[in-house]
Amino acid sequence: MNDQSRRDFLKKSALTTAGIGFGAMAFSPKSYSRIIGANDRVNVGIVGFSDRAKYALIPAMLVHAKEMNYQFTAVSDIWSRRRDECQAYLKDKADLSIAACRNNDELYDRKDVDAVIISTADFQHALHCKEAVEAGRDVYVEKPFAETMADNRAAKEAVLRTGKIVQVGSQRRSGANYHAANKFIKDGKFGDIVAVEMTWNVNQPGRWRLPELTQEIRKEDTDWDRFLMNRPKVAWDPRKYLEFRLFWPFSSGIPGQWMAHQIDTVHWFTDLPHPRSVAANGGIYLWKDGRENFDTMTAVFDYGPLNDASKGFQVIYSSRFTNSAGGTKEIYYSNSGELNLDTNKITPNGGLRENHAKRMGMKENLLPEMSLAEAAAVETGANTGVDNLTSAHMRNWMECVRSRQKPNADVMAGYNHSIANIMTTAALRTGQFVTFDEEKQEVLAGGKPFQY
Repeated sequence: MNDQSRRDFLKKSALTTAGIGFGAMAFSPKSYSRIIGANDRVNVGIVGFSDRAKYALIPAMLVHAKEMNYQFTAVSDIWSRRRDECQAYLKDKADLSIAACRNNDELYDRKDVDAVIISTADFQHALHCKEAVEAGRDVYVEKPFAETMADNRAAKEAVLRTGKIVQVGSQRRSGANYHAANKFIKDGKFGDIVAVEMTWNVNQPGRWRLPELTQEIRKEDTDWDRFLMNRPKVAWDPRKYLEFRLFWPFSSGIPGQWMAHQIDTVHWFTDLPHPRSVAANGGIYLWKDGRENFDTMTAVFDYGPLNDASKGFQVIYSSRFTNSAGGTKEIYYSNSGELNLDTNKITPNGGLRENHAKRMGMKENLLPEMSLAEAAAVETGANTGVDNLTSAHMRNWMECVRSRQKPNADVMAGYNHSIANIMTTAALRTGQFVTFDEEKQEVLAGGKPFQY
């Protein structure tokens, strides 16, 4: 875009967002003041100074902040220690003095916050996103987008109603190698997907554990009631506060943390919104430290057109915290070969060879060998550093906040990966076959709605 066409585009986008002409929905007067011009500084608040914010999201935004005229102005965290740490961190890293807010009510009362990044506890993401867009702010929100269908539906409705820009932290959607894979499949060059294998294995006894901090945090220094939000009111527990990923219903653990990243690519590459069914099994086989979420799990998904059971494919997802062999893997299979997003290669491996094809009166069916990495020299892993995927994903959000275009991982990407997450969680926690009620938008375990 040249400068003139960019100004015209942003002007039209602003009118559309405000509901003036173009048949757009109407917005509250508060929303009008949140329309950001091409040259205006975008002021960003931090909702939750977590490790993910500290080691990935904030550094990623700082990489692009000067060029794109973005600046952090405030942090909201219900733990006083985190507020102090965030202020000190940004002073050290970017020479910024930011305001500290005790909660999100204080944050959204400020006039110097146009957008927020949300990296709070897993179960809070959807509700914090809903809160932010209804306060007139654009949002970058970490995945999993939601852990229950009630929260999932509520957040989606709020985002679509307000028209705010929301990027969900499914950063694979900003990886050039994943874009190349998506195009190769959608162009019909890969053939029909017949199976997908995904794994994520680690051997880290301290994964998601914070033993020192759980000894140091005090209830009087935080706000336990605000932390619980709409979850059952239980007694103060520092482990549930800090090690929430180990405990349901504060997190689904593996399905929401890791599987959500990988299963999202299935939805993206196929345009299928969610699995048709899920069966899963898991357990706490080694790390018996009081956790409630499994250290090992395997899920089997049936994917395909929702109105045509004769077509489809299977996805097998497995993860273990007890042995790291196999690492992280994402492999798509067709009758003619495989697309491997670990090696970034397309190969004829496993394809139909001439000797077997000829016996059935068929022709050999083999993919050419080629590299996705040639089109995409980026990391494929979703780590907690300032990796290229997170940097690209954050930049995409920053660009979309200005242009008012749909980001790479919009609210529907988050809504759909959350359906898969919740279906898997239901299968693991109930031991039942899980399906999805399309009309009611409800996860069914053994024919009944799944609830915590």
